[in-house]
Amino acid sequence: MTSPTKRFKNPVIPGFNPDPSICRVGNDFYLVTSSFEYFPGVPLYHSRDLVHWRLTGYVLSRDSQLDVRKSKSSGGIYAPTLRHDGQRFYMVTTHIDGGGNFYVTAERPEGPWSDPIWLDRDGIDPSFSFIDGTAYYTRNGKGSDFDHPLIYQGTLDPKARKIRVKPEPLWPGTGGIWPEAPHLYQRGEYFYLMHAEGGTAYDHSEIMVRSRSPFGPFEVCPHGPILGHRARKDHPIQATGHADLVDLPNGDTWAVFLAIRPKSGKHHHLGRETFLAPVTWTKDGWPTIGNHGHVELDMPGPALEPAPFPAPPARDDFDAPTLALNWNFVRNPNPDDWSLRARAGHLRLVGSKVSLDDLGRPALVARRQEHFEFRARTRLDFEPNRKNEEAGLAVRANEDFYAAIAITRGSSGREAALRTRILGQSTLRSNTPLDAGPVELEVTASATTYEFFVEVGGKRRSLGTLAAKELATEKIWRPRHNYFTGAFVALYASGNGKRSSTPADFDWFEYLPGND
Repeated sequence: MTSPTKRFKNPVIPGFNPDPSICRVGNDFYLVTSSFEYFPGVPLYHSRDLVHWRLTGYVLSRDSQLDVRKSKSSGGIYAPTLRHDGQRFYMVTTHIDGGGNFYVTAERPEGPWSDPIWLDRDGIDPSFSFIDGTAYYTRNGKGSDFDHPLIYQGTLDPKARKIRVKPEPLWPGTGGIWPEAPHLYQRGEYFYLMHAEGGTAYDHSEIMVRSRSPFGPFEVCPHGPILGHRARKDHPIQATGHADLVDLPNGDTWAVFLAIRPKSGKHHHLGRETFLAPVTWTKDGWPTIGNHGHVELDMPGPALEPAPFPAPPARDDFDAPTLALNWNFVRNPNPDDWSLRARAGHLRLVGSKVSLDDLGRPALVARRQEHFEFRARTRLDFEPNRKNEEAGLAVRANEDFYAAIAITRGSSGREAALRTRILGQSTLRSNTPLDAGPVELEVTASATTYEFFVEVGGKRRSLGTLAAKELATEKIWRPRHNYFTGAFVALYASGNGKRSSTPADFDWFEYLPGND
């Protein structure tokens, strides 16, 4: 056993990975995060030391499990909880605009996972707890007003695959807005109910209450929120909350939770990420996360043998019969829009009517931006025949906020254009004519800036820059326009209102992290 004084770096799962939920089976830890409108849904991570995590698949990988074709941006799948009852895995979550709360099960984490078993439509952030033969079903639900829902709880009948006792109001929270993300645990003689309050922004925090009964009445932790950075306004970690707890084999308790890392003032563009911190139990039986509710980018690690995974390859040559796990689609993809078989060793995208500006299912594959500093490059073979046809490389937040290097056909022939779309307004930033032949596209990022390049025949040119804060949540969030995700790097093609007649063939893609 190694010393618990070894260090680790937060976040442990960087990039858009919010609302983490964790469970341990033997010496293995499994963790899921929210996926919203992206497909496949609910990424599943595996670790043996809590520090090193590897994406092993997705819980919702079939159309029969997840239909987000009509989900708005930042709709879809909210806040999953992952549990194991000693025999099976359970993942319960909310499809916010597609039927409400449901769960799926599997004997093994790699699946196959069942089709959805629907529960109810009220509330979000459902959680299961298997305690002494009872399956508790906890979530939030309607309260006295929109900003103050209540925590509800009932019970589940896993064998009958339905609710046994309908959830009823359990706890109103301590007064902060949006009591949500509840989890029920048992420790000794107490049942502990943990939940978030304060909204999922800079006032986010984690609250703990307890009772000798799983249905209360509850007393509030006298030491205040067990996690929260609202008073640390200049700290590099902000918006801490939405936590879940896990016990190690030696009895130590650790927490995973979401937080953000703002840059350029209060601007965060990577999305909400997954962080890790130890939990200390006080003499009077209350937990605190980190150092009295505060956490750091560099912290002492758990008393577990280090178990790093091999680094994933920087380059994807698209030689495999299936897409690598880190690629996602925006909503369920149209199978006619993409192929790994049409041209050997290439990802082929065929532009549909859907453009990058549309709320739809574009011919696009994307991977999370996981680092502030990175270099992403791709080699594209694409000779557009018509002015509506385009393909290229984009950094995308959603359909109203992105920057793209578009290979198109202009009035004098093929050209590369840098187009940005901010607040739904598109701007042509620059364009340059291109010689025939495959073209290499590149985006290089610092913590504050993206720069875009094009190269043909050994001639590399900068097309311009974009401030990273233009893709930040603080810029995107506005009345009636929620934004819960983060920046992605995307390969795309579009016919801009008409199906393209020319395929876009991507030979390779590489993502090289910098020195974050």
